[in-house]
Amino acid sequence: MKKYITLGIFILIMSISCKNELDLKPQGVVSGEDLNSPENIEKMVISAYSSLGNESIVTPNTLWSWGSMRSGDALKGGDGLGDNSGWNDYEQFVTNRPDNTYTDQMWAQIYNGIARANDALVRVNAIDEGSFPNKKSRQAELRFLRANWYFMLKILYNKFPYIDETDSKDDYIKIPNDEFTNDELWSMIAADFKFAADNLPETQAEVGRVNKYTATAALAKTLLYQAYKQDDKHNVTSKDQVLLEQVVQNCDVVIGSGRYSLAADIGDNFLAETENGPESVFAIQYSKNDGTKYGRIDMGHALSYTLNSEFGCCGFHVPSQDMVNAFKTDENGLPLFSGYETGDPKEGTEFLNYNFDPRLEHSVAIPGHPFKYSPNYIFSVSWTRAPATYGAYASLKDMCPPNDPSFQRIPPFMSSSKNWELIRYADVLLWKAEALIELNRENDALALINQIRQRAANSTGRLKRADGSFSSKFKMTTYQPGVNCVWTNTFAREALRYERRMEFAMEGNRFFDLVRWGIADTFINSYLSRESVKKPYLKTARFQKNRDEYLPIPLNQINFSLGLYKQNPGY
Repeated sequence: MKKYITLGIFILIMSISCKNELDLKPQGVVSGEDLNSPENIEKMVISAYSSLGNESIVTPNTLWSWGSMRSGDALKGGDGLGDNSGWNDYEQFVTNRPDNTYTDQMWAQIYNGIARANDALVRVNAIDEGSFPNKKSRQAELRFLRANWYFMLKILYNKFPYIDETDSKDDYIKIPNDEFTNDELWSMIAADFKFAADNLPETQAEVGRVNKYTATAALAKTLLYQAYKQDDKHNVTSKDQVLLEQVVQNCDVVIGSGRYSLAADIGDNFLAETENGPESVFAIQYSKNDGTKYGRIDMGHALSYTLNSEFGCCGFHVPSQDMVNAFKTDENGLPLFSGYETGDPKEGTEFLNYNFDPRLEHSVAIPGHPFKYSPNYIFSVSWTRAPATYGAYASLKDMCPPNDPSFQRIPPFMSSSKNWELIRYADVLLWKAEALIELNRENDALALINQIRQRAANSTGRLKRADGSFSSKFKMTTYQPGVNCVWTNTFAREALRYERRMEFAMEGNRFFDLVRWGIADTFINSYLSRESVKKPYLKTARFQKNRDEYLPIPLNQINFSLGLYKQNPGY
Protein backbone atom coordinates (compact mmCIF):
# COMPACT_ATOMS: atom_id res chain seq x y z
CA MET A 1 0.00 0.00 0.00
CA LYS A 2 2.85 2.38 0.84
CA LYS A 3 4.29 1.72 -2.59
CA TYR A 4 0.98 2.64 -4.27
CA ILE A 5 0.57 5.78 -2.11
CA THR A 6 4.13 6.83 -2.87
CA LEU A 7 3.56 6.23 -6.58
CA GLY A 8 0.34 8.22 -6.52
CA ILE A 9 2.00 11.16 -4.77
CA PHE A 10 4.86 11.07 -7.29
CA ILE A 11 2.41 11.10 -10.23
CA LEU A 12 0.48 14.00 -8.65
CA ILE A 13 3.67 16.01 -8.12
CA MET A 14 4.79 15.32 -11.66
CA SER A 15 1.45 16.37 -13.10
CA ILE A 16 1.48 19.62 -11.14
CA SER A 17 5.09 20.19 -12.16
CA CYS A 18 4.32 19.52 -15.82
CA LYS A 19 1.32 21.81 -15.70
CA ASN A 20 3.47 24.57 -14.26
CA GLU A 21 6.11 23.98 -16.94
CA LEU A 22 3.50 24.07 -19.70
CA ASP A 23 2.20 27.34 -18.33
CA LEU A 24 5.63 28.94 -18.54
CA LYS A 25 6.33 31.24 -21.46
CA PRO A 26 8.57 29.42 -24.01
CA GLN A 27 12.12 30.73 -24.05
CA GLY A 28 13.26 32.45 -27.26
CA VAL A 29 9.70 33.28 -28.34
CA VAL A 30 8.40 36.84 -28.37
CA SER A 31 4.76 37.72 -28.97
CA GLY A 32 3.80 40.50 -31.32
CA GLU A 33 2.54 42.55 -28.41
CA ASP A 34 5.87 42.24 -26.60
CA LEU A 35 7.57 43.90 -29.57
CA ASN A 36 5.67 47.13 -29.02
CA SER A 37 7.81 48.36 -26.15
CA PRO A 38 10.17 51.28 -26.92
CA GLU A 39 13.21 49.04 -26.42
CA ASN A 40 11.94 46.34 -28.76
CA ILE A 41 10.73 48.82 -31.37
CA GLU A 42 14.30 50.12 -31.57
CA LYS A 43 15.41 46.54 -32.18
CA MET A 44 12.81 46.17 -34.93
CA VAL A 45 14.24 49.23 -36.67
CA ILE A 46 17.73 47.71 -36.44
CA SER A 47 16.29 44.49 -37.84
CA ALA A 48 15.00 46.45 -40.84
CA TYR A 49 18.49 47.89 -41.39
CA SER A 50 20.00 44.41 -41.13
CA SER A 51 18.10 43.34 -44.25
CA LEU A 52 20.65 45.33 -46.25
CA GLY A 53 23.16 42.61 -45.39
CA ASN A 54 20.71 39.70 -45.68
CA GLU A 55 21.90 38.42 -49.03
CA SER A 56 22.96 35.06 -50.32
CA ILE A 57 25.96 34.30 -52.50
CA VAL A 58 23.70 34.29 -55.58
CA THR A 59 21.41 37.24 -54.75
CA PRO A 60 23.71 40.16 -53.87
CA ASN A 61 22.11 43.38 -52.69
CA THR A 62 24.97 45.13 -54.46
CA LEU A 63 23.26 44.00 -57.72
CA TRP A 64 26.50 43.17 -59.56
CA SER A 65 25.02 40.07 -61.23
CA TRP A 66 22.28 42.24 -62.77
CA GLY A 67 24.07 45.57 -63.09
CA SER A 68 27.65 44.64 -64.05
CA MET A 69 27.35 41.24 -65.69
CA ARG A 70 24.55 42.19 -68.11
CA SER A 71 26.07 45.51 -69.09
CA GLY A 72 29.34 44.74 -70.85
CA ASP A 73 31.47 45.45 -67.78
CA ALA A 74 31.71 41.88 -66.48
CA LEU A 75 31.48 38.23 -67.47
CA LYS A 76 29.88 35.58 -65.29
CA GLY A 77 33.03 33.63 -64.56
CA GLY A 78 33.18 30.51 -62.42
CA ASP A 79 33.90 27.05 -63.75
CA GLY A 80 32.13 27.17 -67.09
CA LEU A 81 28.64 27.94 -68.35
CA GLY A 82 26.91 25.41 -66.10
CA ASP A 83 28.37 26.83 -62.91
CA ASN A 84 25.53 28.95 -61.51
CA SER A 85 23.71 28.57 -64.80
CA GLY A 86 21.05 31.07 -63.77
CA TRP A 87 23.66 33.78 -64.13
CA ASN A 88 24.65 32.39 -67.51
CA ASP A 89 21.05 32.84 -68.62
CA TYR A 90 21.21 36.49 -67.53
CA GLU A 91 24.42 36.99 -69.48
CA GLN A 92 23.08 35.29 -72.61
CA PHE A 93 19.71 37.11 -72.39
CA VAL A 94 18.09 34.77 -74.95
CA THR A 95 17.84 31.88 -72.46
CA ASN A 96 16.60 33.97 -69.53
CA ARG A 97 13.16 32.70 -68.49
CA PRO A 98 10.55 33.43 -65.80
CA ASP A 99 11.49 30.23 -63.94
CA ASN A 100 15.08 31.36 -63.26
CA THR A 101 15.60 30.53 -59.58
CA TYR A 102 17.72 33.59 -58.84
CA THR A 103 15.04 35.91 -60.20
CA ASP A 104 12.54 34.41 -57.77
CA GLN A 105 14.98 34.41 -54.84
CA MET A 106 15.81 38.08 -55.33
CA TRP A 107 12.13 39.03 -55.46
CA ALA A 108 11.53 37.24 -52.16
CA GLN A 109 14.69 38.70 -50.60
CA ILE A 110 13.62 42.25 -51.43
CA TYR A 111 10.10 41.70 -50.10
CA ASN A 112 11.57 40.35 -46.85
CA GLY A 113 13.30 43.72 -46.48
CA ILE A 114 10.05 45.55 -47.26
CA ALA A 115 8.17 43.38 -44.75
CA ARG A 116 10.62 44.24 -41.97
CA ALA A 117 10.31 47.96 -42.71
CA ASN A 118 6.50 47.80 -42.82
CA ASP A 119 6.22 45.72 -39.65
CA ALA A 120 8.43 48.12 -37.74
CA LEU A 121 6.50 51.10 -39.16
CA VAL A 122 3.22 49.73 -37.83
CA ARG A 123 4.71 49.64 -34.33
CA VAL A 124 6.44 53.02 -34.57
CA ASN A 125 3.27 54.67 -35.90
CA ALA A 126 1.23 53.32 -32.98
CA ILE A 127 3.52 54.33 -30.11
CA ASP A 128 3.19 57.61 -28.28
CA GLU A 129 5.96 60.12 -28.99
CA GLY A 130 6.22 60.88 -25.29
CA SER A 131 7.45 57.35 -24.58
CA PHE A 132 9.37 57.12 -27.86
CA PRO A 133 11.08 60.47 -28.55
CA ASN A 134 12.78 59.17 -31.71
CA LYS A 135 9.43 58.39 -33.33
CA LYS A 136 9.62 60.83 -36.25
CA SER A 137 13.24 59.99 -37.05
CA ARG A 138 12.60 56.23 -36.92
CA GLN A 139 9.56 56.60 -39.17
CA ALA A 140 11.78 58.45 -41.62
CA GLU A 141 14.52 55.81 -41.46
CA LEU A 142 12.04 53.01 -42.09
CA ARG A 143 10.43 54.80 -45.01
CA PHE A 144 13.89 55.36 -46.45
CA LEU A 145 14.69 51.65 -46.14
CA ARG A 146 11.37 50.68 -47.69
CA ALA A 147 11.96 53.08 -50.58
CA ASN A 148 15.44 51.64 -51.07
CA TRP A 149 13.93 48.17 -51.55
CA TYR A 150 11.21 49.43 -53.86
CA PHE A 151 13.84 51.27 -55.92
CA MET A 152 15.63 47.95 -56.40
CA LEU A 153 12.37 46.27 -57.44
CA LYS A 154 11.71 49.07 -59.91
CA ILE A 155 15.03 48.88 -61.73
CA LEU A 156 15.03 45.07 -61.70
CA TYR A 157 11.40 44.12 -62.45
CA ASN A 158 9.71 47.43 -63.40
CA LYS A 159 6.25 46.49 -62.08
CA PHE A 160 5.38 44.93 -58.76
CA PRO A 161 2.71 44.93 -56.04
CA TYR A 162 3.17 47.99 -53.83
CA ILE A 163 2.53 47.12 -50.18
CA ASP A 164 2.84 49.57 -47.30
CA GLU A 165 2.21 49.41 -43.55
CA THR A 166 -1.50 50.16 -43.94
CA ASP A 167 -2.18 47.01 -45.96
CA SER A 168 -3.53 44.00 -44.10
CA LYS A 169 -1.50 40.83 -44.56
CA ASP A 170 -4.73 39.05 -45.51
CA ASP A 171 -5.05 41.43 -48.45
CA TYR A 172 -1.55 40.90 -49.86
CA ILE A 173 -2.83 38.18 -52.16
CA LYS A 174 -5.32 40.67 -53.64
CA ILE A 175 -2.78 43.35 -54.58
CA PRO A 176 -1.87 43.19 -58.29
CA ASN A 177 1.50 44.12 -59.77
CA ASP A 178 -0.01 46.43 -62.41
CA GLU A 179 -2.16 48.61 -60.16
CA PHE A 180 0.08 51.65 -60.66
CA THR A 181 1.66 53.17 -63.73
CA ASN A 182 5.40 53.48 -64.22
CA ASP A 183 5.27 57.14 -63.21
CA GLU A 184 3.07 56.49 -60.17
CA LEU A 185 5.46 53.89 -58.80
CA TRP A 186 8.39 56.28 -59.12
CA SER A 187 6.36 58.97 -57.36
CA MET A 188 5.54 56.64 -54.46
CA ILE A 189 9.21 55.75 -54.02
CA ALA A 190 10.13 59.44 -54.22
CA ALA A 191 7.47 60.29 -51.60
CA ASP A 192 9.10 57.96 -49.06
CA PHE A 193 12.53 59.45 -49.71
CA LYS A 194 11.06 62.96 -49.48
CA PHE A 195 9.44 62.17 -46.12
CA ALA A 196 12.78 60.83 -44.93
CA ALA A 197 14.65 63.92 -46.13
CA ASP A 198 12.14 66.21 -44.38
CA ASN A 199 12.18 64.35 -41.08
CA LEU A 200 15.68 62.97 -40.58
CA PRO A 201 18.34 64.84 -38.61
CA GLU A 202 21.39 66.22 -40.37
CA THR A 203 23.63 63.94 -38.31
CA GLN A 204 23.17 60.60 -36.57
CA ALA A 205 25.04 59.52 -33.47
CA GLU A 206 25.39 55.95 -34.76
CA VAL A 207 27.39 55.16 -37.87
CA GLY A 208 25.25 53.57 -40.56
CA ARG A 209 21.96 55.28 -39.76
CA VAL A 210 20.72 57.36 -42.68
CA ASN A 211 20.48 61.13 -42.28
CA LYS A 212 18.75 64.01 -44.07
CA TYR A 213 21.39 64.15 -46.79
CA THR A 214 21.40 60.39 -47.42
CA ALA A 215 17.68 60.62 -48.09
CA THR A 216 18.07 63.75 -50.22
CA ALA A 217 20.68 61.99 -52.38
CA ALA A 218 18.41 58.96 -52.79
CA LEU A 219 15.56 61.29 -53.73
CA ALA A 220 17.74 62.93 -56.39
CA LYS A 221 18.58 59.51 -57.83
CA THR A 222 14.91 58.49 -57.91
CA LEU A 223 13.86 61.72 -59.62
CA LEU A 224 16.62 61.27 -62.20
CA TYR A 225 15.31 57.83 -63.12
CA GLN A 226 11.73 59.11 -63.18
CA ALA A 227 12.72 61.99 -65.45
CA TYR A 228 13.44 59.54 -68.32
CA LYS A 229 9.86 58.72 -69.31
CA GLN A 230 9.27 55.17 -70.58
CA ASP A 231 6.32 53.76 -72.46
CA ASP A 232 4.80 50.32 -71.86
CA LYS A 233 7.55 48.70 -73.94
CA HIS A 234 10.39 50.38 -72.02
CA ASN A 235 11.23 52.89 -74.77
CA VAL A 236 12.48 56.24 -73.46
CA THR A 237 10.04 58.73 -74.94
CA SER A 238 11.00 62.04 -73.29
CA LYS A 239 12.93 63.68 -70.45
CA ASP A 240 10.97 65.62 -67.86
CA GLN A 241 12.61 69.02 -67.46
CA VAL A 242 10.82 69.81 -64.19
CA LEU A 243 12.07 66.61 -62.59
CA LEU A 244 15.58 67.26 -63.89
CA GLU A 245 15.51 70.66 -62.19
CA GLN A 246 14.51 68.92 -58.97
CA VAL A 247 17.47 66.54 -59.37
CA VAL A 248 19.79 69.54 -59.51
CA GLN A 249 18.13 71.15 -56.49
CA ASN A 250 18.39 68.02 -54.35
CA CYS A 251 21.98 67.38 -55.37
CA ASP A 252 22.74 70.97 -54.41
CA VAL A 253 21.35 70.34 -50.91
CA VAL A 254 23.79 67.44 -50.46
CA ILE A 255 26.71 69.30 -52.00
CA GLY A 256 25.94 72.46 -50.04
CA SER A 257 25.77 70.60 -46.73
CA GLY A 258 29.57 70.51 -46.57
CA ARG A 259 29.38 67.02 -45.05
CA TYR A 260 30.77 65.16 -48.04
CA SER A 261 33.70 65.35 -50.41
CA LEU A 262 35.56 63.09 -52.79
CA ALA A 263 38.09 60.86 -51.05
CA ALA A 264 41.65 61.84 -51.91
CA ASP A 265 42.15 58.44 -53.57
CA ILE A 266 39.31 56.48 -55.17
CA GLY A 267 40.68 53.35 -53.51
CA ASP A 268 39.66 54.70 -50.10
CA ASN A 269 36.09 53.72 -50.95
CA PHE A 270 36.97 50.03 -51.17
CA LEU A 271 39.13 49.45 -48.09
CA ALA A 272 37.99 48.61 -44.57
CA GLU A 273 40.61 50.89 -43.05
CA THR A 274 39.09 53.96 -44.72
CA GLU A 275 35.39 53.05 -44.75
CA ASN A 276 32.72 55.57 -43.71
CA GLY A 277 34.99 58.26 -45.12
CA PRO A 278 34.04 61.64 -46.61
CA GLU A 279 32.62 60.12 -49.78
CA SER A 280 30.28 57.65 -48.07
CA VAL A 281 26.68 58.83 -48.38
CA PHE A 282 24.98 55.43 -47.91
CA ALA A 283 26.75 52.11 -47.31
CA ILE A 284 25.92 48.59 -46.24
CA GLN A 285 27.62 48.24 -42.87
CA TYR A 286 29.21 44.79 -42.65
CA SER A 287 30.98 43.48 -39.53
CA LYS A 288 33.01 40.72 -37.89
CA ASN A 289 33.99 39.96 -34.31
CA ASP A 290 30.46 41.05 -33.45
CA GLY A 291 29.49 38.17 -31.17
CA THR A 292 28.47 35.84 -34.00
CA LYS A 293 30.55 32.96 -35.30
CA TYR A 294 31.65 34.49 -38.59
CA GLY A 295 30.33 38.02 -38.40
CA ARG A 296 27.99 39.81 -40.77
CA ILE A 297 30.26 39.79 -43.79
CA ASP A 298 29.68 40.67 -47.43
CA MET A 299 28.36 37.37 -48.80
CA GLY A 300 27.11 39.08 -51.95
CA HIS A 301 30.73 39.30 -53.17
CA ALA A 302 31.92 35.98 -51.75
CA LEU A 303 32.05 34.33 -55.17
CA SER A 304 34.33 37.03 -56.60
CA TYR A 305 37.35 35.67 -54.72
CA THR A 306 39.93 33.72 -56.68
CA LEU A 307 41.52 30.26 -56.61
CA ASN A 308 44.95 31.03 -55.20
CA SER A 309 45.86 29.14 -52.02
CA GLU A 310 45.15 32.10 -49.75
CA PHE A 311 41.55 32.26 -51.04
CA GLY A 312 40.51 29.02 -52.76
CA CYS A 313 37.26 29.96 -54.52
CA CYS A 314 35.34 30.91 -56.76
CA GLY A 315 36.27 33.13 -59.74
CA PHE A 316 32.98 34.85 -60.63
CA HIS A 317 32.38 38.50 -61.65
CA VAL A 318 35.23 38.69 -64.16
CA PRO A 319 35.95 42.04 -65.87
CA SER A 320 35.35 41.88 -69.62
CA GLN A 321 38.08 42.66 -72.13
CA ASP A 322 35.85 45.41 -73.48
CA MET A 323 35.74 47.16 -70.12
CA VAL A 324 39.51 46.83 -69.64
CA ASN A 325 40.05 48.34 -73.09
CA ALA A 326 37.61 51.16 -72.30
CA PHE A 327 40.05 52.52 -69.69
CA LYS A 328 42.46 53.48 -72.50
CA THR A 329 43.06 57.18 -73.04
CA ASP A 330 44.33 59.17 -76.00
CA GLU A 331 47.50 61.23 -76.23
CA ASN A 332 45.74 64.08 -74.47
CA GLY A 333 44.72 61.83 -71.57
CA LEU A 334 41.02 61.84 -72.53
CA PRO A 335 38.81 58.77 -73.04
CA LEU A 336 38.64 57.04 -76.40
CA PHE A 337 34.91 57.21 -77.11
CA SER A 338 35.54 55.00 -80.12
CA GLY A 339 38.48 52.93 -81.26
CA TYR A 340 39.41 51.70 -77.78
CA GLU A 341 38.53 48.18 -78.91
CA THR A 342 41.71 47.87 -81.00
CA GLY A 343 44.41 45.95 -79.17
CA ASP A 344 43.79 43.67 -76.19
CA PRO A 345 46.42 43.96 -73.45
CA LYS A 346 46.01 40.98 -71.16
CA GLU A 347 48.91 40.80 -68.70
CA GLY A 348 52.25 42.09 -67.51
CA THR A 349 54.08 44.72 -69.52
CA GLU A 350 51.42 44.78 -72.25
CA PHE A 351 49.78 47.54 -70.21
CA LEU A 352 52.75 49.79 -70.84
CA ASN A 353 51.90 49.89 -74.55
CA TYR A 354 48.83 52.09 -74.13
CA ASN A 355 47.75 55.08 -72.05
CA PHE A 356 45.32 54.26 -69.27
CA ASP A 357 42.97 55.90 -66.79
CA PRO A 358 44.35 54.95 -63.30
CA ARG A 359 40.90 53.65 -62.31
CA LEU A 360 41.76 50.54 -64.32
CA GLU A 361 44.08 49.27 -61.57
CA HIS A 362 41.53 50.10 -58.85
CA SER A 363 38.88 48.02 -60.63
CA VAL A 364 40.67 45.09 -62.31
CA ALA A 365 43.17 42.51 -61.04
CA ILE A 366 45.63 41.97 -63.92
CA PRO A 367 48.05 39.03 -64.24
CA GLY A 368 51.58 40.12 -63.40
CA HIS A 369 50.42 43.23 -61.52
CA PRO A 370 50.17 43.82 -57.74
CA PHE A 371 46.92 42.65 -56.21
CA LYS A 372 44.88 45.14 -54.16
CA TYR A 373 47.68 47.62 -53.48
CA SER A 374 50.12 44.95 -52.22
CA PRO A 375 53.39 45.52 -54.17
CA ASN A 376 54.82 42.06 -53.43
CA TYR A 377 51.55 40.15 -53.82
CA ILE A 378 51.32 39.56 -57.58
CA PHE A 379 48.14 38.42 -59.28
CA SER A 380 48.60 35.40 -61.57
CA VAL A 381 46.69 33.61 -64.32
CA SER A 382 46.89 30.52 -62.11
CA TRP A 383 44.56 32.23 -59.64
CA THR A 384 41.75 32.26 -62.20
CA ARG A 385 39.29 29.44 -62.61
CA ALA A 386 38.44 29.16 -66.30
CA PRO A 387 40.76 31.51 -68.21
CA ALA A 388 40.11 29.78 -71.52
CA THR A 389 36.43 30.71 -71.23
CA TYR A 390 36.33 33.93 -69.23
CA GLY A 391 39.85 35.31 -69.44
CA ALA A 392 42.28 35.88 -66.58
CA TYR A 393 41.13 39.09 -64.88
CA ALA A 394 39.39 39.46 -61.52
CA SER A 395 37.28 42.15 -59.91
CA LEU A 396 39.21 44.24 -57.36
CA LYS A 397 36.78 46.60 -55.67
CA ASP A 398 34.80 43.82 -54.01
CA MET A 399 37.80 41.87 -52.67
CA CYS A 400 40.42 42.43 -50.00
CA PRO A 401 43.83 40.73 -49.51
CA PRO A 402 43.93 37.68 -47.23
CA ASN A 403 46.01 39.49 -44.59
CA ASP A 404 43.50 42.32 -44.29
CA PRO A 405 41.90 42.52 -40.81
CA SER A 406 38.46 42.57 -42.44
CA PHE A 407 39.01 39.25 -44.25
CA GLN A 408 36.89 36.34 -43.00
CA ARG A 409 36.51 32.73 -44.06
CA ILE A 410 33.16 30.94 -44.03
CA PRO A 411 34.29 27.58 -45.44
CA PRO A 412 34.25 26.89 -48.31
CA PHE A 413 33.70 30.59 -49.05
CA MET A 414 35.26 33.81 -47.84
CA SER A 415 34.70 37.53 -47.94
CA SER A 416 35.26 40.58 -45.78
CA SER A 417 33.52 42.91 -43.38
CA LYS A 418 34.44 46.05 -45.30
CA ASN A 419 31.48 48.25 -46.18
CA TRP A 420 29.95 48.43 -49.63
CA GLU A 421 28.96 51.87 -50.88
CA LEU A 422 25.47 52.12 -52.34
CA ILE A 423 25.70 55.91 -52.79
CA ARG A 424 29.01 57.73 -53.08
CA TYR A 425 29.47 61.48 -53.26
CA ALA A 426 30.83 60.88 -56.76
CA ASP A 427 27.31 59.66 -57.61
CA VAL A 428 25.79 62.93 -56.44
CA LEU A 429 28.19 65.00 -58.54
CA LEU A 430 27.55 62.97 -61.67
CA TRP A 431 23.75 62.85 -61.15
CA LYS A 432 23.78 66.63 -61.03
CA ALA A 433 26.04 66.81 -64.09
CA GLU A 434 23.73 64.45 -66.00
CA ALA A 435 20.64 66.50 -65.16
CA LEU A 436 22.41 69.72 -66.14
CA ILE A 437 23.41 68.30 -69.52
CA GLU A 438 19.84 67.17 -70.21
CA LEU A 439 18.74 70.72 -69.28
CA ASN A 440 21.16 72.05 -71.94
CA ARG A 441 23.42 73.48 -69.25
CA GLU A 442 26.47 71.45 -70.22
CA ASN A 443 28.87 74.26 -69.30
CA ASP A 444 27.65 74.04 -65.68
CA ALA A 445 28.29 70.27 -65.74
CA LEU A 446 31.92 70.59 -66.87
CA ALA A 447 33.43 71.38 -63.45
CA LEU A 448 31.55 68.51 -61.81
CA ILE A 449 32.85 65.94 -64.29
CA ASN A 450 36.34 67.39 -64.03
CA GLN A 451 36.27 67.00 -60.23
CA ILE A 452 35.81 63.27 -60.73
CA ARG A 453 38.49 63.09 -63.41
CA GLN A 454 41.02 65.07 -61.39
CA ARG A 455 40.56 62.79 -58.40
CA ALA A 456 41.00 59.76 -60.62
CA ALA A 457 44.18 61.21 -62.13
CA ASN A 458 45.53 61.76 -58.62
CA SER A 459 44.72 58.19 -57.50
CA THR A 460 48.05 56.56 -58.38
CA GLY A 461 49.82 56.50 -55.01
CA ARG A 462 48.70 52.95 -54.19
CA LEU A 463 49.41 51.55 -57.66
CA LYS A 464 53.20 51.22 -57.55
CA ARG A 465 55.23 48.05 -57.76
CA ALA A 466 57.82 47.18 -55.15
CA ASP A 467 60.50 49.08 -57.11
CA GLY A 468 58.34 52.22 -57.26
CA SER A 469 57.37 51.82 -60.92
CA PHE A 470 53.86 51.44 -62.36
CA SER A 471 52.58 48.30 -64.06
CA SER A 472 50.47 50.35 -66.46
CA LYS A 473 51.14 53.62 -68.28
CA PHE A 474 48.82 56.22 -66.84
CA LYS A 475 47.85 59.34 -68.74
CA MET A 476 44.74 61.23 -67.76
CA THR A 477 43.61 64.82 -67.69
CA THR A 478 40.48 66.94 -67.35
CA TYR A 479 38.30 68.26 -70.19
CA GLN A 480 39.58 71.67 -71.32
CA PRO A 481 37.27 73.16 -73.95
CA GLY A 482 39.17 74.88 -76.74
CA VAL A 483 42.37 73.09 -75.73
CA ASN A 484 41.70 69.34 -75.88
CA CYS A 485 37.99 69.14 -76.73
CA VAL A 486 34.93 70.98 -78.07
CA TRP A 487 32.40 70.97 -75.23
CA THR A 488 29.07 70.74 -77.06
CA ASN A 489 25.93 69.26 -75.50
CA THR A 490 26.36 66.06 -77.49
CA PHE A 491 30.01 65.73 -76.48
CA ALA A 492 29.20 66.49 -72.83
CA ARG A 493 26.52 63.78 -72.76
CA GLU A 494 28.97 61.22 -74.13
CA ALA A 495 31.63 62.37 -71.67
CA LEU A 496 29.21 62.05 -68.74
CA ARG A 497 28.09 58.58 -69.74
CA TYR A 498 31.68 57.45 -70.26
CA GLU A 499 32.68 58.90 -66.91
CA ARG A 500 30.00 56.92 -65.10
CA ARG A 501 31.29 53.70 -66.67
CA MET A 502 34.88 54.34 -65.58
CA GLU A 503 34.09 55.68 -62.12
CA PHE A 504 31.64 52.95 -61.13
CA ALA A 505 33.15 50.01 -63.00
CA MET A 506 32.16 46.67 -61.40
CA GLU A 507 29.93 48.38 -58.82
CA GLY A 508 26.63 47.10 -60.23
CA ASN A 509 25.32 50.35 -61.76
CA ARG A 510 26.06 50.16 -65.46
CA PHE A 511 23.12 48.15 -66.83
CA PHE A 512 20.59 50.36 -65.06
CA ASP A 513 22.28 53.46 -66.46
CA LEU A 514 21.97 52.05 -69.98
CA VAL A 515 18.26 51.30 -69.52
CA ARG A 516 17.63 54.75 -68.02
CA TRP A 517 19.29 56.40 -71.03
CA GLY A 518 17.35 54.20 -73.47
CA ILE A 519 20.49 52.82 -75.15
CA ALA A 520 20.73 49.35 -73.59
CA ASP A 521 19.97 47.46 -76.79
CA THR A 522 22.40 49.34 -79.02
CA PHE A 523 25.26 49.39 -76.55
CA ILE A 524 24.92 45.81 -75.28
CA ASN A 525 24.50 44.22 -78.71
CA SER A 526 27.48 46.20 -79.99
CA TYR A 527 29.47 44.99 -76.99
CA LEU A 528 28.39 41.38 -77.54
CA SER A 529 29.49 41.48 -81.17
CA ARG A 530 32.96 42.63 -80.04
CA GLU A 531 33.40 40.48 -76.96
CA SER A 532 32.06 37.29 -78.56
CA VAL A 533 35.04 37.31 -80.97
CA LYS A 534 37.26 36.97 -77.88
CA LYS A 535 34.81 34.93 -75.79
CA PRO A 536 33.08 32.50 -78.19
CA TYR A 537 30.54 31.34 -75.60
CA LEU A 538 28.80 34.72 -76.17
CA LYS A 539 28.21 34.04 -79.90
CA THR A 540 24.51 33.32 -79.38
CA ALA A 541 23.91 36.01 -76.74
CA ARG A 542 21.65 38.87 -77.79
CA PHE A 543 19.75 41.63 -76.01
CA GLN A 544 16.13 41.83 -77.15
CA LYS A 545 14.78 45.38 -77.14
CA ASN A 546 11.43 45.88 -75.39
CA ARG A 547 12.02 42.76 -73.31
CA ASP A 548 15.44 42.52 -71.70
CA GLU A 549 15.41 45.95 -70.08
CA TYR A 550 13.79 44.21 -67.08
CA LEU A 551 13.71 40.77 -65.57
CA PRO A 552 10.59 38.67 -65.97
CA ILE A 553 8.11 38.54 -63.12
CA PRO A 554 9.12 35.24 -61.44
CA LEU A 555 6.87 32.34 -62.44
CA ASN A 556 6.66 31.24 -58.82
CA GLN A 557 5.25 34.62 -57.83
CA ILE A 558 2.67 34.53 -60.63
CA ASN A 559 1.64 31.09 -59.41
CA PHE A 560 1.52 32.20 -55.76
CA SER A 561 -0.76 35.09 -56.80
CA LEU A 562 -3.05 32.60 -58.58
CA GLY A 563 -2.43 34.36 -61.85
CA LEU A 564 -3.12 37.88 -60.54
CA TYR A 565 0.37 39.16 -61.42
CA LYS A 566 0.91 40.08 -65.06
CA GLN A 567 4.12 39.15 -66.88
CA ASN A 568 6.50 41.73 -68.33
CA PRO A 569 6.48 42.18 -72.14
CA GLY A 570 8.30 39.59 -74.23
CA TYR A 571 8.45 36.74 -71.69
